[in-house]
Formats: sequence, C-alpha cells, structure tokens
Amino acid sequence: MNKGMFRNTAALMLALLCVTGYAGAAPHSAGTTIMRERGTAQVNIRDRVASIIKAEAPPQNRIFSPGTSRMMRRWEVETQDTGGTLLFSDSPEYVKESGILYRDTVEGDARILYYHLNETAQPKKVAVVFETDADLAVVSVSRGATGTPSMDYLHVGKETQIAYFDTQEMHERIHVAKERPRLLVPAMDETVLTPGELVYGVYDFHASAPVRVSVIMYGADVDPFAFLRTAHVLPRDEIALRGTFRGMNRIITAPKIYHPGRDGAVYFPIGDNVYDTYRSGIDATDGTPVVNYGNYGILYQINIPTAGRVQTRYFLSPLGGVYAGAMRAASGTKNRLVETPSLRPYFGDQTRPESAQVAQAREEGLLLLTEYTELADLGTYSSDQPVQFEYSPPGASNLPVNIILMPEQ
Repeated sequence: MNKGMFRNTAALMLALLCVTGYAGAAPHSAGTTIMRERGTAQVNIRDRVASIIKAEAPPQNRIFSPGTSRMMRRWEVETQDTGGTLLFSDSPEYVKESGILYRDTVEGDARILYYHLNETAQPKKVAVVFETDADLAVVSVSRGATGTPSMDYLHVGKETQIAYFDTQEMHERIHVAKERPRLLVPAMDETVLTPGELVYGVYDFHASAPVRVSVIMYGADVDPFAFLRTAHVLPRDEIALRGTFRGMNRIITAPKIYHPGRDGAVYFPIGDNVYDTYRSGIDATDGTPVVNYGNYGILYQINIPTAGRVQTRYFLSPLGGVYAGAMRAASGTKNRLVETPSLRPYFGDQTRPESAQVAQAREEGLLLLTEYTELADLGTYSSDQPVQFEYSPPGASNLPVNIILMPEQ
C-alpha cells in the first residue's frame, strides 16, 4: 500500500541517530530504563533529516505542557480472527497494461479491497465484476466506498476510509445470473483514471451463491464485460500484495480490565507483526501462498474492557511514517466517525526519532509519551460503559500504529 520515501526516511533518521545515541548511552543494569537528554549532535542530525523531507518543526500535541512526558506500558491484548473472506487486490499496484488484477470465487460474507494506480499512458477504468454459474446469485452490499481517483494518494486513502466508516450503511442488491455479469457499482464504468491516478475501494457484501469476482483495469472506451471475456491475469509485482484471506475481521480485546485511575497510560500496537501478526492467505490465480503485509482490508473491532469512575481517553499514534485515515467509535447508542488525524490532512511525518535508550525501553514494553508524540484524538468515554472502535489500515499510509488509553485529566 505504501512503500515510499517516508519509510526509507524513517530508517535513515533512526540509523543516523543510533550512531550518536549509543555513543552517549550510560551503562545500566537489567530491568532499568535510563532516559537522557538528546545531545547537540542528535538535534543537528534531526534538523538535517527534517530539511530533507521539508518538514516543519515537530508539532506539539497539546496533551502535555512543554518539557513534560509520561511513561506508558504495553497493555496485553488478545486477538481472534472471524468473519468471511477478504479478497485483496494490490498487485500489481502500478499497473502498466490492461488486464485482470485479481480473481477468485466466493460465497457468503466477503470483502473486496482494490488499490491500483494507472501507470499506462492512456486513460483507464478499474471495475469489480461479478459472474456466476448458478441460475441466480444475489449479492447484497452492506458497506463500501471508493475514493475519487487522484494523484494525491494520501487524500484518496483518507477519503475512502471516511466514506467506509460513515455511520450510514448500504442496502444494495445485485442480481447476477448465468451469462449475465454485473458490476459491483455501476459508476465504476463511468470513472476514468488518467495516467498517474490512484483508485482505492473497499466493499462488504454477501453472496447467496458462488460468484466469481474479478478486479479489472481496461480502456476508458472499452466495454468491461466484453473485455473480461478475453482478458488475462496480470502477474504479481515484487511486493505480491494480493490474495484471498479467510477471516476478514479481527477482534482485539484484553484479558484484564483497564482502570484508568489505577493503570495510568497504556498502549498496544497494531500492524507490527510482533504483537499483531500479519495474515496469511493464497493467491487464487496460481495457488501461491502470500502474506498480507500490513493486514490491509482487515476490519479490526477493538473492545478493551474498562471500569472505574475516571473517564478513559483514547488516541492513535503513527509509528511507521505518514498516515491518513479514519475510524468509527460506538458507545451506547451513539456512533461517531473519527478522522485520524482530524486537524491535518495527514500526520506521522514529524515524529521525532527515538534514541537507543528509548528503543530499548520499547522492547521491554515501555514507551515514553511526550509533547512531540503525534496523536489523533479518538475521544473520551465513560469507563463504566463499553466502547468499540472499528479500524482498518488505510491505503497509502504506513504502519504500525499504537492505540493509547489514558485517564482523562
């Protein structure tokens, strides 16, 4: 989804800082975390790297007053994969010719995610086509969105997530019969991608009978159904982000109840492949085992039990680089859409790199939250009432992220 310069820049920043960070590290014993002020050399290196990516001064998150910080500890969580089938189409991501981008047959609950960029010299269209060998298959679409194609990839990613997590659900029924293929959304055949533009869509549906689902890129003046009859499957790119994955949802809960007044600030990561592992699946076009690096298309349902009179405040913090998305929060009878972030188009580009001591503390389950930690505020909620967040890694953004819980001051 995002394999661009910011991930490489983050690695550069960390590599440069490790050179000076270890030089200034004081000896310490096991189980002890030592925090030291950043030296002049580190500040200079950080400023140099910031100038490379044309970043401004790191923003203050307004949660802490200048010069203050808070130590967080990792909160133990449990995961369970549930739901239907995820069809993930993101390879080739940069499409150089017309063809079938991904194809598989599903029945029951399913989700399709497609993410492709027109790297040809001609205008193109991208569509999802349903076919069936049954007399009739009814496809009921319950949720979904497609962002407006653009060369602003972060905007496309965020716009698609805002629409997907909107509290309004869809109720579309598509009747697919033998020799009568149908488009997932008729507007797909009216949406043109000029060269360099990205399209990103996510849809949840239920198929009453087996349907063959094909994601295609075809000429702007070509009939999609006629094209599909002779089209061939395009080869994967080197990243190989496409496949079929059983269990399209992941439930995150915790074995221990969080008491904000007693437990203080805590966090847990999503998309790090350590505590939140990547999903494995099959590329149905040739049977090759694949890994969903980033768990794109997986819908996370986050339910952390809380209790106590002190309210709980939630945040999302990007760790891997630039990030722009949205989430849905439900508490009681109220549902709300949360943009991540809400005050900027994106964030994660100005997070200060960690020193060697901070990196070691993180490996031990501790993390320092400072005025410069980039945060998206997910809201404050009563701790004696359940709250559920829906989250899915946004296209064009980097992972992992931290979900943070802390007492409301």
